[in-house]
Amino acid sequence: MGRKNRSKKSNIQSKGAANCTEEKQQLSKAAKRDVMDLVRVLLEKCSIPPTSSGKEFEEYLEIRETVEQIREIQKDLTYKSDERADKFSVFMDWLKSRSVDTSCVGINKFDGFGYGLQASKDLKEEEWFLRIPRDVMMTSDSAQKSVLGPLINADKILQVMPSVVLALHLLCERRSEQSPWKPYLDILPDTYNTPLYFTPDDVKLLKGSPAQSDCMNQFRNIARQYGYFYKLFQSDPAIAASLPIKDVFTYDDYRWAVSTVMTRQNQIPTPDGNKMTFALIPLWDMCNHCSGIITTSFNLEQNCSECYALRDYTQGDQIFIFYGARSNAELLVNNGFVYMENEHDRTAVRLGIGKADPLLDLKSKLLARCGLEPSRTFYLHTGEYSVDSNLLIFLRVFQMDEDTLKSKCSRENVEEVKAELGDLNKVVSIETESKVWSFLETRTGLLLRGYETSLEDDEVLLKSDRLSGCQRLCVQLRCLEKRIFKSSLEFASRQKQKLAPSSGT
Repeated sequence: MGRKNRSKKSNIQSKGAANCTEEKQQLSKAAKRDVMDLVRVLLEKCSIPPTSSGKEFEEYLEIRETVEQIREIQKDLTYKSDERADKFSVFMDWLKSRSVDTSCVGINKFDGFGYGLQASKDLKEEEWFLRIPRDVMMTSDSAQKSVLGPLINADKILQVMPSVVLALHLLCERRSEQSPWKPYLDILPDTYNTPLYFTPDDVKLLKGSPAQSDCMNQFRNIARQYGYFYKLFQSDPAIAASLPIKDVFTYDDYRWAVSTVMTRQNQIPTPDGNKMTFALIPLWDMCNHCSGIITTSFNLEQNCSECYALRDYTQGDQIFIFYGARSNAELLVNNGFVYMENEHDRTAVRLGIGKADPLLDLKSKLLARCGLEPSRTFYLHTGEYSVDSNLLIFLRVFQMDEDTLKSKCSRENVEEVKAELGDLNKVVSIETESKVWSFLETRTGLLLRGYETSLEDDEVLLKSDRLSGCQRLCVQLRCLEKRIFKSSLEFASRQKQKLAPSSGT
């Protein structure tokens, strides 16, 4: 059971919610007023749309300052848990009592990965090693059947945000000694490496990276969510009265719950199989990531998730699963780690046709025929061919002259036009191709110069022991992004050279 410190400033009251047997600590009325005042300020700051200028980091710091003031007042309310490793045996016994066969796996700590699943016996590729029944999982449906049900039915935001539902579900169950998921909740991590746990200095390390904005936007969104629900719980006692988190809903706890869901949730079909719902799957969610293919599915007939070995494993090996084809920026922002051997890595590049372009209408028309917008995010990929078909289409249309644009727009076979423009082996015209690759050379060069350090600097820094866990992740990410940009620049240069006439006699 979680241990809670007692603050001299706080009032201690006995349980006020169903299924909660612990003494519940609350803030004084004055402290509650202070938090509510800060929440109003927080909501006001978060309601202002983020800018795309250099002020974005300053706005992030302003929001963070208010959050830190809230955290300071709430520091003695935040849930304190015991050492998770001490609870693993109870957790495994709980799984067995719920008809989960754990004979193939155990939990162990691995260098560079933290805790993960270990093979208890030799496993062959595609061999089954774990099945988790639906009734063991925490899902949007189990949240609906819990004390959260009335709030979900009343709140329009929760009705369209199942991940937020799961986060609140986690918090309510963690504050209840009688929760059927208590053994699972006790072994969850206390903290994460998601951007919600980054310091401002950590975020600064991502200057030049497209992920920096994503990290700051995530912080803003979660701060706004927290403010919204805190205000709701305090201003609508009829809805919040039955919730064990009503008087102990801290920012730190919400940050923890959101990070737990982001890093561990999975989608499973509803019992009727008609749509998908979100779930936390105990034990399975301790598998770490590596390259491969998806090896987890849901068996509707058996009403359980099933996981099969990604490759051959020897007894004692760590068992990995493939989380999906995600970039390292996505893995960092949503999962709190960077995968250095990521064959699916890619880096975002925002491109658009200026409104002052005299050929804007023609270019927009041709792009629309190809299923693209005149302004959007594209991606440069790791590997030999960094430019995908969508980016190539945009770059070619962007550089076309009026006659070529009219010619392409007049052709009836849209799919044929799209295929030609997205084919690296096709040539629109020497002039257009030359402009395309010159543009990409220049753009990637500018993107590389947007970082405050060089690729070589980062590679040296990663060999040192001067970085915290979160700092190392940020440097790893920007290092991998620079490799993609550098590779793309070299790729564009090679494409230009192919266009040059040979100098043979």
